[in-house]
Amino acid sequence: MAASRTRHLCSVAAALVLTTAAPATAASASPAAPDGLREVLFVANNWDGTADVIRSTGDYAKIGRIDVIPDKAARMAEINADPIKWIYFQAIRNSVGEGHDQFADDMYSTPDGRSVVVSRPSFADVASLDLATGKVNWRFPVAGYRADHMAVSPDGTRVAVSASTANTVHVLDIGTGKQLGSFKTGDKPHENVFSEDGKYIWNMSIGEVNTALDDPGWDWTKGDRHITVVDATTYRQVKVVDMRQRLDAYGLKDFSDAVRPAVFSPDASRLYFQVSFFNGFFEYDVATDRITRMKTLPKNPATSEDRTTWVNDSRHHGISMNPEGTKLCVAGTMDDYATVVDRTSLQEGPLVTTSKPYWATVSGDGKDCVVSESGADQVTAIDFATGRKVASVPVGDHPQRVRLGHVQADWTGPGGN
Repeated sequence: MAASRTRHLCSVAAALVLTTAAPATAASASPAAPDGLREVLFVANNWDGTADVIRSTGDYAKIGRIDVIPDKAARMAEINADPIKWIYFQAIRNSVGEGHDQFADDMYSTPDGRSVVVSRPSFADVASLDLATGKVNWRFPVAGYRADHMAVSPDGTRVAVSASTANTVHVLDIGTGKQLGSFKTGDKPHENVFSEDGKYIWNMSIGEVNTALDDPGWDWTKGDRHITVVDATTYRQVKVVDMRQRLDAYGLKDFSDAVRPAVFSPDASRLYFQVSFFNGFFEYDVATDRITRMKTLPKNPATSEDRTTWVNDSRHHGISMNPEGTKLCVAGTMDDYATVVDRTSLQEGPLVTTSKPYWATVSGDGKDCVVSESGADQVTAIDFATGRKVASVPVGDHPQRVRLGHVQADWTGPGGN
């Protein structure tokens, strides 16, 4: 019986290696924009409820801006009329929001470049906005009281969103907002990743990140944290990866097993991931189901060692990979830098000073890593080849997710503004 179970798990792992690949925005340069469309980067400004649209390469100049909460009055009326919703709204503001409302966490454009879909944590929903008019096309209230990270399928037709207080991921039709399916996760689902062939969804749950019980001795209070892999057609669970066991096997019993941002290698054989409280990342072999390498990155001497001062249990939050799979880019959030790391040697390049970088993605041409500086309200591009900064552009209040997408070729903002 034990041997049969082992063979089954190895078969599942092998299947995942063959069918799972990195997201197109993380491990491959984006294809040329379809006729009539322009490739851009969407920058979600979480605290002011806007999104800046900038060029996807070159000077990253701003093209336009979107109000992602045009229905704010209606949403606030609903919240104020429901005591439970009001309590959660205030809790988000005073915990993960650091005293601010969270209006724009993650966003993706539709394949035709006419709409953008946004997860809005404080409104506990996902909304589709018409890029020409700025009006709401559809709105999907998530289970529970907070929406979080999203992922879009490779064909651009489906979007997965974490409902963080309901331990649920919803998968929606990006054009209509209709729910196609959902699945349960560990505590506080966070990052979602579609395999490049669209067959699987990987979800990382991070547990409770808002308490002051941050000493390793209290790690058990953070909840059930694991990676859930599901079939993206049936939404049935295929595999669960509990990094607690893998970290223990690597000799790191005091490390958190809360997997934060993660990125696959181009051949999907390796997963590179960050965990709470750690200034660095790990390499995980999918086929053998084990951690193979660990990279510790420099600490900023000015960063307090008091874990309770680190935002949402982060130390480093944001990781991406160049199209060739030779370089990683890491956002050293609480250490105020970003750096490019050689994937073979794991040697880091220059530490590029940035203010609370919160995300790392890849430019449209694959040449640069683009990080959001949430502490300086700008995005910064770093050359993968040299590790040096090539551009910084101002954006709105507290930029977080940065995603590649498309708009109409002549678009400059809703109403042409």
